[in-house]
Amino acid sequence: MLWEDKAILFSILLVYSSSQVLASGHKQEDVQCAELNNTRWQVYRQQRVKLEVQYLLLTRKNPDCAERFHQNSLSKPISFFNTSHPTKVIVHGYRALGRKPSWVMDLAQALLRAQDMNIVVVDWIHGASFAYNLVVENYKEVALQISVLINQLQKHGCKLESFHFIGVSLGAHVAGFVGTLFEGKIGRITGLDPAGPMFKGADTYDRLDPTDALFVEAIHTDSDYFGISIPVGHVDYFLNGGMDQTGCAHSRFASIFVLFPVYGYVICDHMRALHVYMSALNGTCKLLGIPCSSYDDFLQGSCLDCEVFKGRCPAIGLEEKSGIATSPIPEQQNVFLLTTSSSPFCVHHILLRLEVSPLDKSAEMEVTLVTGNKGTEHRFRLQTDTTVYRRVLAHPAALCEIDSIRLKNTGARLYRQGEIHVKSVCVSEIPFFRHEEPLCVNNIDIRRGVPWSHDFVQVCWTL
Repeated sequence: MLWEDKAILFSILLVYSSSQVLASGHKQEDVQCAELNNTRWQVYRQQRVKLEVQYLLLTRKNPDCAERFHQNSLSKPISFFNTSHPTKVIVHGYRALGRKPSWVMDLAQALLRAQDMNIVVVDWIHGASFAYNLVVENYKEVALQISVLINQLQKHGCKLESFHFIGVSLGAHVAGFVGTLFEGKIGRITGLDPAGPMFKGADTYDRLDPTDALFVEAIHTDSDYFGISIPVGHVDYFLNGGMDQTGCAHSRFASIFVLFPVYGYVICDHMRALHVYMSALNGTCKLLGIPCSSYDDFLQGSCLDCEVFKGRCPAIGLEEKSGIATSPIPEQQNVFLLTTSSSPFCVHHILLRLEVSPLDKSAEMEVTLVTGNKGTEHRFRLQTDTTVYRRVLAHPAALCEIDSIRLKNTGARLYRQGEIHVKSVCVSEIPFFRHEEPLCVNNIDIRRGVPWSHDFVQVCWTL
């Protein structure tokens, strides 16, 4: 398939995704409120258009009515911008339909609830709404225009370390190039599923990387399709392995869009990074990442703590809640976490360890953790050459809230093991913050098809 055809296919996929996943933008009743642009989608245009970049300012003084902002705004008698406050710069990515991103106001208001700050929204929709390969050609020019604004704000007393860029998809690489222009002295960059097509093999100069800011983080949720699969920050969060997100499936659209049976699944994954980040800003629970060499190692329980971060696991969110306590920050760390399919997305990571006596035949053991009317189930495939099995599970409650554990030998076939002697089954919560003793049950004989259950009596301590 020619690149032009691939670009058209990519753009069409995002056309559908934009219309399905993102609702229409917030309407401003006050005609004096500034708004993001709308433009006409031009996927077949094969020439560059004049790039138009505008800026919108939101603060706690005008959270619902954006002010048009530009490099001379601080020279006006009155401006909502406060040079003593930190500044968050929101940068959108590819806009398949040319519509303004409806999530901008949600993200801005979540940020303002968390902290008193200036929020500058970068609107480059006119240059982001035609064939993807041509849109990519615009991103460095967008970064150059943003750098002019940042230079002006510096002249009015803003410090580079007070700027935090939040870039979505292609916007993450725009933010990265702004950081390059300022030699990595920008305070922080957060990339929300940074774009992968045309960037995975790019030089670090041309994409987001750890040298672009004092601290660079990225949240990966679609690294096998629209997002980038390689680490690009000091800390890279790979949610559910960074590819397939819980609750995202293409089957719901397959009957409607026969030609593109995977697009609904893909855009759901891609946008999950944004929704998780917004949810984390609300602070209802912590989304902690655990450093590990790979997702498989993480699931197998090979990584249990955050010693590389001096014991504090990094958390998705703002600076004071991020958990990054090392100085200097590690050169690059991949961290992993499991999530649910809806806000607030948090789970408890429960390490399940099963030890059995040597088997004569293969078998299957179903283990279920129960809290109230909710259960988390995992099925181990037991082999004759292995006696110890480990798995990290996403459970809705803490270890101390687990009511019972259930075991069942599900090997119904004749050539499977008829009875399994379980030396021990233990559950513990990770990361290990304290030296908590795991919950264990020992010496259990499980006959085929006969379930076994053990109740726990525990107390959750509030610190």
